[in-house]
Amino acid sequence: MSNVSHTRGDITTHPDVSEMRERYDRVLGGRDVALVDGPVFLLGLYCAASPWILHYTTSQTPLVTHNLIMGIAIGVLALGFTTTPARMYGLSWAMSAVGVWLIISPWVVGDSPDAGVIVNNAIIGGLAVVLGLICAAASAKSKGARRTAQT
Repeated sequence: MSNVSHTRGDITTHPDVSEMRERYDRVLGGRDVALVDGPVFLLGLYCAASPWILHYTTSQTPLVTHNLIMGIAIGVLALGFTTTPARMYGLSWAMSAVGVWLIISPWVVGDSPDAGVIVNNAIIGGLAVVLGLICAAASAKSKGARRTAQT
């Protein structure tokens, strides 16, 4: 039987330790706002489901389809932020643009929207703008940190 109590030593003696550290830094480089990914996904889910939650499926048929599509788009952005953050955080400005569009869409897409529809889309749009700006700020910060680390 082999002796499993033998300790193998510290990782700093590993011959590839510098390469492992660089890879670790590269993988975690875009993860400054990892806690924002979940709220962005939930916002997209709520946006897609909000016409049925607030029961305006019959009075605002164009907005039902619109919010469903926009919610799916926000959810796809959130999944992209999670799976490939270094590539996708550049699209956080698009997230903010989607938020602005959601704020004005009841008057553009809808037909005489009532106060509940306007408030719902304004809240969803406002949250999308704020979350997009947070992601954009973190992306700019991590890109700046990567540039200074490379020099």
